[in-house]
Amino acid sequence: MSVRLPRTFPLPAVTVPEALARQFRLLECTARHFEGPQLFAADAGVVPGPGRPRTTARVEAVLADFFGAEAAALVQGAGTGAIRAALTAVLEADDRLLIHRAPVYRTTAHTLRGLGLRAVEADFNDPREPALALASGDFRWAYVQHTRQRLADSYDLGAVLTACRAAGVRTVVDDNYAALRVPECGVELGADASCFSLFKLHGPEGVGAVVGTADLVARVHRDNYSGGGQVQGHQALDVLRALTHVPVMWAVQSQVAAEVAGRLTAGEVPGVAEAALANAQDRCVLVRLARPLARALPAAAARHGAAPYPVGANSRYEIAPLFYRLSGSALADAPRLADWAVRINPMRAGADLVVDILRRALADLGRGADGAD
Repeated sequence: MSVRLPRTFPLPAVTVPEALARQFRLLECTARHFEGPQLFAADAGVVPGPGRPRTTARVEAVLADFFGAEAAALVQGAGTGAIRAALTAVLEADDRLLIHRAPVYRTTAHTLRGLGLRAVEADFNDPREPALALASGDFRWAYVQHTRQRLADSYDLGAVLTACRAAGVRTVVDDNYAALRVPECGVELGADASCFSLFKLHGPEGVGAVVGTADLVARVHRDNYSGGGQVQGHQALDVLRALTHVPVMWAVQSQVAAEVAGRLTAGEVPGVAEAALANAQDRCVLVRLARPLARALPAAAARHGAAPYPVGANSRYEIAPLFYRLSGSALADAPRLADWAVRINPMRAGADLVVDILRRALADLGRGADGAD
């Protein structure tokens, strides 16, 4: 059988002790910007002065402090809204934007098209290609996705950002699925902006963040002056409360994913041909099956307690392990994997449950059963 998983290059994960240190540092940042009673009260509206709720402005200050950035803005529209807000703030129609040569995440593609940008591709996996593009002087801005667009992507975000900075090209980074999961996100590595969903960080639905330079963030605030577009104070506090526990939670999740990948590679589950860790989109386990059962596996796994589809890809709603197809961008790059490979995210579960669900689901499909034991 010629279909195989490509070699993957997972991003570095934060360990549990490192995650604990991050949690404590986040609370130190919170104490610098909040007085005690303010953590239990929230305002709303276009408040004179900040032009947004004062509570929201305080949470933004905490985020900027925590990520070592000049400023931060909370926006509506989750990660997509954050990316759109950042790109809209700094680019005009027909501007050239340097991007990686790979299938673009669908909502990002809509944003690029809607803004009328001229996206110019270079393979970031080969440092010579972005270097040549940057040397042309044709670009003011580059856009980089932190996690993998293609399963075989291997570029180092820090190296890409350094090359852009040396060429005088500013950068916006899509840090969805990466913020707080990796040791350093885009803005911590020198990007002008990191954009990410706070719904994916157990925050409220529809809230995203742009963290970066003061001039870029000021433009985001300027463009978002409408009262209906504000992230209200109670939403901002909900964001902050969620962020206090997610570093440790994801460090544990990364640890479990590594254990699952190792056990599957060791042959613990019949019907699994190979397994690999990958950041596609979230950090997950890619599983290639011995038979083309990938399209049927999510429903079979759901009968044993798995989630058959995502809500926000690590939102507060997701507790059961997720058994799901590969991402749309991964399948656009490797369509033959659609029948053979799935991704598994442990979410809050341990490795024993994940392995057991996979074993039972494959046994059901092997028998052609309806899911009953």
